[in-house]
Amino acid sequence: MENNTQVRVFVFSGLTNNDQLIPLLFFFFLMVYLVTILGNIGLIILVFVASNLHTPMYYFLSCLSAVDFFYSTAITPKMLSDLPTLRKTISFNGCAVQFLFFAGLAGTEVFLLSSMSYDRYTAICHPLHYVSIITKGNCLSLVGLSFFMGFFQSVVQTSCLFSLQFCGSNLIEHFYCDVLPILRLSCSKTLHCNILTMLCVGYCALCSLSAILASYSLIFSTILRIKSSEGRQKAFSTCSSHLVCASIFYVSVVFTYFHSPSSALDKQDKVASVFYTVMTPMLNPLIYSLRNQEVKRAIMQAIQHISHVK
Repeated sequence: MENNTQVRVFVFSGLTNNDQLIPLLFFFFLMVYLVTILGNIGLIILVFVASNLHTPMYYFLSCLSAVDFFYSTAITPKMLSDLPTLRKTISFNGCAVQFLFFAGLAGTEVFLLSSMSYDRYTAICHPLHYVSIITKGNCLSLVGLSFFMGFFQSVVQTSCLFSLQFCGSNLIEHFYCDVLPILRLSCSKTLHCNILTMLCVGYCALCSLSAILASYSLIFSTILRIKSSEGRQKAFSTCSSHLVCASIFYVSVVFTYFHSPSSALDKQDKVASVFYTVMTPMLNPLIYSLRNQEVKRAIMQAIQHISHVK
């Protein structure tokens, strides 16, 4: 901040420079965001009011929906407001706040997904001890730890990233404040921030992915030992939704952050970023609603209750 040329406003390159695509993209992402809001808030309310969903699995799911709602809100409204404008700006402090919540909620989601895999592992591999292992206190501890770890690494990254000097170009080659495009703009030495970013992202991904892979290795091993095909199908159906959601999230994140760096984000990087920042928060509640029988049953009961009240 001592340098008088310190950048105080950043400019986004945005999603596209094609004016003909802008109205279509605006309408599409507006619909996606509305579905995200309705889907995630609706799922939280459903878990709260439906007695058959008052279990640890759905407690974790409601927390994931809350994270998805705020995660999408940290990116999508700003992206929508920028789409029709020629100059897509954000203040230095606004960029820091957006990155803090984006990175914090993304990290929280990663650890929540691993907590949910542990819940499924306990339910399938140790069904007799499930109630004594996955207690309300343990659920709260796992969710609290997920939020703490997610925002701890976010605060560390944000502190390092926005303590750098930015005295040259202020054009962020992206549609939101992300670590790699911002690092490229700094006129300070960024080696320590690059290493710190790799450590934070790598630690979150490695810990969470290891827990998920270990849990599902044991889950599949247990399912294969179940003699009846009906029992195997029932066991697999209880974890298939989580597996699909985790796979979608990790594939898009790995594609964005763990490939050879280039001087600027190409179209494939932006598509991957759109997928895990905008699309994934919408898809999660839809996947759980469409693939989970208990959620479907609770939705039908809620609809019947509303129709009877009318």
